[in-house]
Amino acid sequence: METDIKVQLDRIEKLTLLSAKNVLCLDDVMLLTGLSKSHLYKLTCSHQIPFYKPNKIIYFDRSEIENWMKQNRVATTDEIETEAINYIVTGKTQKGGRRGKSMH
Repeated sequence: METDIKVQLDRIEKLTLLSAKNVLCLDDVMLLTGLSKSHLYKLTCSHQIPFYKPNKIIYFDRSEIENWMKQNRVATTDEIETEAINYIVTGKTQKGGRRGKSMH
């Protein structure tokens, strides 16, 4: 029981320190994203995640990582239904384009 509490307190301390940082190391990004170290290395190697490497150590900008995590948003069912209704009524997608109508 005491060991569990110590582990939880250590985790809380790490997360508290992490919340105050803007420049993150690999271990910080692992905590923030839940991704493994090897997967993060693969992402940096293939330039799929924004990072900095002023020397041999890799650093990350917190806001860039948060934005990266929020890319490729999936629309909710309500949003899809609203867009479908708008398309049926107006013949236009929300972005203003026309679908299914030929210009000929």
